[in-house]
Amino acid sequence: MRPLRPLLLLAALLASSSCLAEILIVTSSRSAPIELTREQAEKLYLGRSTTLSDGTPVSLVDLPNGPVRDEFYFKLTGKNPWQIQAYWSRLVFTGRAFPPKEARTLAEARQWLTDTPNLIGYLDRNEPTQGLRILLRLP
Repeated sequence: MRPLRPLLLLAALLASSSCLAEILIVTSSRSAPIELTREQAEKLYLGRSTTLSDGTPVSLVDLPNGPVRDEFYFKLTGKNPWQIQAYWSRLVFTGRAFPPKEARTLAEARQWLTDTPNLIGYLDRNEPTQGLRILLRLP
């Protein structure tokens, strides 16, 4: 029974870390009105599409590695950080797609999102959203 304790503790920590707040998918308030479904967001963030349903091309931004990014991908795609990394490695290796541009900091991501029309990103719901338009909420 003793060897199971570390595994149980790890499982409890992982379960508690996946209980973050709601994640917001956002774009600049300067962007033309965008309607985004969960399925479209998933296709965009998995490199299966680079345009919206109306044909509008969009770019994506990723937050730096961390709990918000991990939670976002898990809520949107059901994949953990290692699965996402392996997924994108395969796409890049085969030349089929490139991952979203990764910001070095949260502040940099917010600046890009505020300044760049048709750039889509995500934030924790507790982050300020002035200058941004909320497209989708991931509970």
